[in-house]
This record gives sequence, structure tokens and C-alpha cells, in this order.
Amino acid sequence: MMTQYLTNLPRNITKAVIYSAIVMISSNALALKDSRDENKTKKSAFVNVQDIIPSATFDIRYYTSNNFVGKPIDAYKAPKCILHKDAVEALKQVNEELKKVFKRLKVFDCYRPQTAVSHFMRWVDDIKDTSTKAEYYPNLPKPLLKGEYIAEKSGHSRGYTVDLTIEYQTRDGQFKELDMGSPFDLFDEKSNTMSSLVTPKQTQNRLLLKSLMLKHGFSDYSMEWWHFTHTSDPRTTYWDFPVE
Repeated sequence: MMTQYLTNLPRNITKAVIYSAIVMISSNALALKDSRDENKTKKSAFVNVQDIIPSATFDIRYYTSNNFVGKPIDAYKAPKCILHKDAVEALKQVNEELKKVFKRLKVFDCYRPQTAVSHFMRWVDDIKDTSTKAEYYPNLPKPLLKGEYIAEKSGHSRGYTVDLTIEYQTRDGQFKELDMGSPFDLFDEKSNTMSSLVTPKQTQNRLLLKSLMLKHGFSDYSMEWWHFTHTSDPRTTYWDFPVE
């Protein structure tokens, strides 16, 4: 139909129509290429934190079955901590301060692909699966986890958020976690940074972590003592490349 239409037009108009179509297609292709190049450039700003802070400990829980879902999480193909380089530089300074007093960071999660977040959503919507309730959400019905604890989008997917704690060195040279009063990913009031359900010493340990993180440009999440986001986060792109 389009060919017949062009055939019936004067030659100069036909050329103009064809030229306009070519320009439009070329422009769209160029815009798509520019978008892909821009995303590639932005993605290249992500780095492997283990390479930058080798003295820290990395216990990437979602690569394993040791998490609230009870199985390895989709898109975690390697036990790696990946973050935007701006957040990593700040995190390195936190660890350097801790090293001076024979302590170090222990990291549980960093960049989280959107595919992994979707896995979490499928799990929270499956109300029949309560196999991890006693360990991770003993005082809440599973549907109440949706929203404040588990949501359709996570700041982790932007690459500036990290879940972590502090380890201290014992007299025999081993490292152990500071007692924070509740374990990582316990969905409970007890995990609130200023919870009244923990001891003063446990609160002091939490505030040590918080003060160091805030000092180096992170903000905290009051419901989870382990959760921090670097303030350089533009809060725009939610990434979905795998951790590998």
C-alpha cells in the first residue's frame, strides 16, 4: 500500500518522503545506540568491592541458602559485592578507620539485581512458604513484610546501598562480629537501630557503625541497623545485570 502511494506521488515529493523516513530511522537508531552507550558507561562505574577493600569480610548471603528465602537468590551468580565506585571509596575510608582499632567491616549484600528483588516478591507473596519464619520474622505474619521490609523496588538495585556489620579481632587473632542484638535480616522491631529490646552495649555497637557510616557520607535506615546508602545516590536507574 505504501509502495503504491509513493508511486503515485511526483518524483520530487517521493524523494522527500523517502529521505525523511531514512532520517527518522537513522535518528532512532542513533538514539538507541547513544542510550546503550550511556548505560554501558554508567555500568562501568560499578566495581568489585573485594578488590578495593580486601581486608574486609564478605558473606554474600543471597548467593547461598543462608537467607530469609532459604535458597540462593536469582541473578546472584557469584559471591561478589558490587557497588558504584563513589560508594566504594567512602566505604574504604570506614574500613580504614576500623583497622586502626583492630576492627573491620563484614559485608552481607551490596548491589542487588532487579531480578533478585522480583524473587523476593514472589517469596513474600507465597504465604504458604513459612519455612524461615522462626529465624527471620518470628513476630510478624508474612504479608506484613511487604512494603517496609520487602518491596517491588530496592535501593540496592541502584548500586549505592550496602548491608554490613563490624567485626573485632580477638586476642588469638581471629575476627568475630560485634554483638548488635539481632542478626542480619531479622525482620522485627528488635532490628530497629534504636530498639528498646536490646541492651545498652548492643545499642552502643550499632551507633558505632552508624556514626562511622554517616561520617563518610552514608545515610542510615532506622528499621535495619545494617542498612546504609551513600548520599551520592542519584536515585534514578534500577539496574538488572547479574552479580557475576
